[in-house]
Formats: sequence, C-alpha cells, structure tokens
Amino acid sequence: MQRITVDQEVIDFILRNKRDYRVSTSCSGPVIVPITVKPPKETDLKVKVGQNTLYISRVQARYIDRVTPDMLDESRMESCSLF
Repeated sequence: MQRITVDQEVIDFILRNKRDYRVSTSCSGPVIVPITVKPPKETDLKVKVGQNTLYISRVQARYIDRVTPDMLDESRMESCSLF
C-alpha cells in the first residue's frame, strides 16, 4: 500500500474541530466524516493529527494517495443513504 498524504487544509480542519474523523466511502466517492457518524474499523489506517486521529478505510486506502479538502464536502454525505 502506498503512502497517503493529508493536505494541510484537512489537517487544519481536524485541529480546529478537535475530534477524530474517518475517510469513508460515500455514493459519490471518499468523504471525511466524524467517527460518531462512521466509527473506525480495526482494519483502518491511522494517521495522527495533533491529539486526534484520522482513520482511513482500507477500501479507500487502495484508491487514494492524498486526503484532500474536497472530501470534507458535506453534500457528498447528505446525498448518500449510507449515512
């Protein structure tokens, strides 16, 4: 599995909100959601961001090499019945 980088805007978002997030699969691609919406799984990759953790689903980790600000778009989550 390749190395996955996290864009600074995503890091700043996590630090500002002081909570753990997960890169998960939505109907329109990868989305970053609080772990209260999609809890982490044992198989997730873990990236420390300050005192918090960004979990990356094993499924998404196969396809992405960067975690980007467009994954923060709430409309991706709202348009999907998986959440």
